[in-house]
Amino acid sequence: MDIDIAAYARPRAELNDWADERSILPVDPERGPGWHLGLLPLTDGSTAVTLVCSHYLVDGFGLIGAVTDAVLGNTRDLGLPPPDSRTRRRALAQDARRTVRDVPEVARAVAAVTKRARRLRGAGQPSVSRPVNAGERDDDDTVVAPTVTIQVSSDDWGACADALGGTSQTLVAGWAVKFAERMGRQRPGDGAVTLSLPISERPAGEMHANATSFVTTSVTTSLDPTLVTVDLRAVRAAIKQGLGTLRQAGDDSLQYLRLVGFRRKQVWKRLFDAMSADPDSTVICSYLGEVDPAFCRLDGTDSEWIMARVVNQDERRQCLERVGGQMIVQSWRIQDSIRLSIHAYQPGVQNTRRALCELAEKTLADFGLTGTID
Repeated sequence: MDIDIAAYARPRAELNDWADERSILPVDPERGPGWHLGLLPLTDGSTAVTLVCSHYLVDGFGLIGAVTDAVLGNTRDLGLPPPDSRTRRRALAQDARRTVRDVPEVARAVAAVTKRARRLRGAGQPSVSRPVNAGERDDDDTVVAPTVTIQVSSDDWGACADALGGTSQTLVAGWAVKFAERMGRQRPGDGAVTLSLPISERPAGEMHANATSFVTTSVTTSLDPTLVTVDLRAVRAAIKQGLGTLRQAGDDSLQYLRLVGFRRKQVWKRLFDAMSADPDSTVICSYLGEVDPAFCRLDGTDSEWIMARVVNQDERRQCLERVGGQMIVQSWRIQDSIRLSIHAYQPGVQNTRRALCELAEKTLADFGLTGTID
């Protein structure tokens, strides 16, 4: 695949704008390309590189492994036939047989999505107010929800976690809870913050596109909003309870992947249109763990800055308003720092990068931490 090299250099202050622009360039996981690579020279002499790929093809854990393999020159046998190795007739016959075999699983996936839609509608749609955003043109215009990235010393992060009786991972969860509270993303009934925690089920060498399960747990902050800033043991207990529930009940979210091939079909669209707002205002909080330093050495030297984000292409304001917004927190440790990426949109608040940066700074201060925020 060709690398898309920008025609002219831009100042570093416009780096986030460029990342936004790249994030909305289409990818097509079904017909390709499922990813694209861009390069931007900056006026200070440095260079920015961005990789945008479809979540249908890979999860965060898999993407880190794939990029690291590419940097190190590692190759893997994916078990796929080489291009043009099948005749058209043979390919159609094999794909038809596979489709027939998949019908029962697809039916179960449709049932699971329909059941979830009914459950959400039955739970009632929380009341949300319309945000007042300068320059807002239309209730259904396309938006790119803002993202900010934070870098904190791993020593400071670890010391804070130890002081609060937690671990690096539970501090990420606690930090996300406090940030959500500051943003107003809480359950309307009791003020709790609901976290959905992706748990990797990817063993060494696993090449599946999405090998994760989700643990959903609630951490109550309404009774004592300062709880997570003084003691992380409740967070640890809640996550442990969520893991136990996952082992006993299983995770039906993996069934939804069976519907990826129908992502453009009207039935798939209707299923999601049927879903009202998430009554729990769930926050997705993903901890990617320790990342190989080779991941950030695209040219053999350490990168100065790394950003990561999860975005929905062609995101409509009306859809975000209907489902009650979204918040995704990703975190990882690389070399001597902890990195956090927050991608969020909340009805009724100022949804700008500057506003997110201010909330991030205040939330770090809640834990006695400081860091670089961009």
